[in-house]
Amino acid sequence: MARRLLSIWLPRLASDISLRSRPVDGPFALTLRASNAEHLHCLNKAATAAGLHRDMPLADARAICPVLSTRPADPVGEGRALEALRRWASRYGPHAAKDGPDGLIVDVSGVAHLFGGETDLLEDISARLERAGLASNSAIAETRGAAWALARRGGGVIPEGGLLASLGPMPVNALRIGPEVAEGLTRLGLHRIVDLTSVPRAPLARRFGADILRRLDQALGAQAEPVAAEPDPPQFGVRMTLPEPIGLTADVMGILDRLLVRLCDKLASAQMGARAVRLELRRVDRSAAVVEVGLARAMRDPVRISALFRKGVDEVDAGFGIDGMRLGASVTEPLAPEQLKDVQIGNGKARQEDELADLISRIGNRLGFEAVQRFLPANSRIPERGFLTVPAAYAAPEPFPSRRRPRRPITIFPPEPLTGVSGNPPSRFSWRRMGFTTLCAHGPERITPEWWFDDPAWRSGVRDYWRVETGEGPRLWLFRTPQAASGFGDWYVQGVFL
Repeated sequence: MARRLLSIWLPRLASDISLRSRPVDGPFALTLRASNAEHLHCLNKAATAAGLHRDMPLADARAICPVLSTRPADPVGEGRALEALRRWASRYGPHAAKDGPDGLIVDVSGVAHLFGGETDLLEDISARLERAGLASNSAIAETRGAAWALARRGGGVIPEGGLLASLGPMPVNALRIGPEVAEGLTRLGLHRIVDLTSVPRAPLARRFGADILRRLDQALGAQAEPVAAEPDPPQFGVRMTLPEPIGLTADVMGILDRLLVRLCDKLASAQMGARAVRLELRRVDRSAAVVEVGLARAMRDPVRISALFRKGVDEVDAGFGIDGMRLGASVTEPLAPEQLKDVQIGNGKARQEDELADLISRIGNRLGFEAVQRFLPANSRIPERGFLTVPAAYAAPEPFPSRRRPRRPITIFPPEPLTGVSGNPPSRFSWRRMGFTTLCAHGPERITPEWWFDDPAWRSGVRDYWRVETGEGPRLWLFRTPQAASGFGDWYVQGVFL
């Protein structure tokens, strides 16, 4: 069986995707910033007809076409769209791969008759992509290079044994070579691909490099060029279709437990753990209810995950009954096997880390995982910057440095001025309309502001901190700015010790 390759070219992929969500009348282009200037990245048909082209500076484009509409390009979104199209193109052949940022290559050997022939296959692709709002050209040939060249010159089919006859009249830049090499060949009078087959190969390789001969041989079938299909990412999902509809929470939870065991087995075989699990409940009337839970850390324990679904399943309206369920891990992370030394199976005693993770998961699913935060150490002597608050579900705990550090109060708040201060350190003072008498004072501890941060609260300069025990009970953290004039407002309180 002869090898047949399908090349799909999407010349305006980025702009077509952008215009699907927000249509624009008239010339339109996506822009990218390069060399400290905006350049055109992808244009629609009207912009090309107006004389604009890719990589043109935006200022020049607006001078030529003042009515040009633009948007910033999204290269990440373009990559996701091309990946989705690659998966879609696998319906035409078992091996589909990306071919540059705007093309696909599919091995359709032995499958064209399923679509009525190669010509009908190309018409089917063109019709489907046109309905999706994507401009495309497709071609089928024996080699990848020949299909690539024909797709970018209108598309069509090159019959078996007709490579040189079809490719020969094409310009040399159809060989997937750089523009500099193509221009050099043209200056020598080698305008067409067929011209390259009649000149000595050794001088051609010495002048333009071996790549020109490799591309020529690949296009004409003298050198093999495989289609390296990318493996699809693993999908962790299980489903169950029920013979009779159910509606009780206990029945749903019972089936959910069975699905969770199968899902966790799949995760364990791939050494992955779930961070978000999605349950889809299909009703008899073909509507669906979705319950999704997040996990504070990657796990694959069916019992612990099942407990998080209880509240969401209770709130589902079963309608006339549920006849199908699908469970999938929508977000996963690597999770290597580990030996659980501290788990007693008989008593159901979990490790302390697991109990904390379950608590964060329960609270996070109710309030949002951003609302559950933990403290992490920060490398700063400034009291307010000595720690960070981060979401507990997305940051691993870190111990604070074990080296001996100055004592800090359990509660820190913005500085509040003291009144009625006498002495240094103060022997008597008033704070929050209460009078205090100093029994013992420890200090001073001088802290210098970090000059690389412009913090308005520290523009007054250095501070001398004191730990003060009062006769009235509170143990306060006071400070004074030595460079400030003594008197009212010179002393402040910033924290309270236990």
